[in-house]
Amino acid sequence: MTGIDPFLLGAMVGRQLPFFSLIVPFWVVWAFAGWRGMIQVWPAILVTGVSFAIPQFLISNYVNPWIVDIGASLISMACLIGFLQVWQPKELWLSAKLRTRDDSAATMPLPQDAGSAATPATQKPKPTTAEVWAALLPWIVVCVILLIWGTGWFKSAVNPIFSWNYDVPGLDRLINKVAPVVPAPTPERAQFLFTYLSFTGSGMLIAAIISGFIMGFSPVRLIVAYGKTIKVCAYSLITISAMLAIGTLTRLSGIDATLGLAFAGAGVLYPFFGTLLGWLGVALTGSDTASNILFGNLQKITSEQLGLSPILMGAANSSGGVMGKMIDAQSIVVASTATNWFGHEGTILRFVFGHSIALACLVGILVMLQAYVLTGMIVH
Repeated sequence: MTGIDPFLLGAMVGRQLPFFSLIVPFWVVWAFAGWRGMIQVWPAILVTGVSFAIPQFLISNYVNPWIVDIGASLISMACLIGFLQVWQPKELWLSAKLRTRDDSAATMPLPQDAGSAATPATQKPKPTTAEVWAALLPWIVVCVILLIWGTGWFKSAVNPIFSWNYDVPGLDRLINKVAPVVPAPTPERAQFLFTYLSFTGSGMLIAAIISGFIMGFSPVRLIVAYGKTIKVCAYSLITISAMLAIGTLTRLSGIDATLGLAFAGAGVLYPFFGTLLGWLGVALTGSDTASNILFGNLQKITSEQLGLSPILMGAANSSGGVMGKMIDAQSIVVASTATNWFGHEGTILRFVFGHSIALACLVGILVMLQAYVLTGMIVH
């Protein structure tokens, strides 16, 4: 949406979020177990944060932006598992109930095999090594495929062959951007760039098909499974398509330019409030992608008007949006479903809202510092 090189945007995000990759593990355990519980396991938390933050920075700045979280998470999990082989906390807290005042566990239905005091739960046999590897294989396949898909050489090799670029008639180059948004009149491009094989989603689809065959699915069962999945995700797919359409509409109609000029009125405080704009976008739409589509070009226009780095504010929109993910409707519904705590979405929202806004404000403060003090951190 901004026309900025994704490698530059990814590198800039990689100079913002690693600080929070260090903070968030401490924050989560503190929210669950309190200060005392967090102090008891701080070595493991530190290993988790550091082993994620450092690869996150290195991969985003020196490899590419597409495999950052896959690589960092693999390294972090391996480091934590290895560390727990040589260190264990003195006290293990295995209850799902928070250490603060919390009555939620009493309102949750028990799983069918949980048992009771009179009928203890059935002890399931531990999975064999072969079963563990069979369970891990689909994820390993996804990681390998996306590692390939994220490389520049792969994209440059397949895009000239497997692509379809379409200039929309009656719209392409028909609309001009003019001052003060740009120095000279600039025609807006209306292109449909369909580089279908190099899309990350295409890699995911191929990985899923390979994994399905590894797990013993027949072609017919795969088609049936995909049909059921599309049916379940139909409304989400329509919503995503609509958000993409709105993003294009706001750009070509000049709405983002108008809003960008208005937001420039925030002056020196814009890096802080621009970051919160990304947070608000994710909180409303449920997607960092959708927030970037809606506000990405706005961030670029506003930053140019204020003499700020468009790369910094484009990345800030994404980094701030990360902190809004915990309060968007989709995430809360997933949380209530995963924990079997249906009908308590409002309770979850009230619990996490303060954490979300606090972390978003911290990101905003970091972006302010990068804009005016730590300017050497900005990617050029």
